[in-house]
Amino acid sequence: MKFTLDELLTVTFTLFAVIDIVGSIPLLISLRDKMGGTIRSFQATIVSGVLMILFLFLGNSFLGILGIDVKSFAVGGSIVIFLLGLEMVLGHEIFKGDKDAKAGSVVPIAFPVIAGSGTLTTVMSLKANFNESVILIGILINLVIIYAALKSLKFIERILGKAGLLAVRKFFGVILLAIAVKIFSANIGSFGR
Repeated sequence: MKFTLDELLTVTFTLFAVIDIVGSIPLLISLRDKMGGTIRSFQATIVSGVLMILFLFLGNSFLGILGIDVKSFAVGGSIVIFLLGLEMVLGHEIFKGDKDAKAGSVVPIAFPVIAGSGTLTTVMSLKANFNESVILIGILINLVIIYAALKSLKFIERILGKAGLLAVRKFFGVILLAIAVKIFSANIGSFGR
């Protein structure tokens, strides 16, 4: 369980940027309103956490069944992360989300808004470069942030305003682009050997 603070910060910040809880606030607010004004914050946080942790520890077995190694998945994941970052920076929707809120806090909030394909792909992509323990701690830190954000949607909405939310989303988009390039370049060398 040896890792550095830099590694923990990188993993935590990468997950924070991909989960994009701040950028998802406008969507979460509209879903909250559709669901009668309440989101079950604890339930949404726990379900999304379980999905991320399951993918962290059982993802390799799942990939093994499909005949894919972690480095290949990391390259594919880096492309998804790059597209997510591009979407955030340019403001064009590349991934179409299901915005049906009838099922409540589990679908679509826990999955796919919080622990969507981008997040689960990122968890697996990070495994190619980081220890599982540092990724687990990064997930737990992000779950605390997610819970706090879900509990304080009205406050965040009031403080940041529309312009603030847009600026934060674009900033995290640029960070994601850089992280995607790093993951891609670290793993692409294993092809053709």
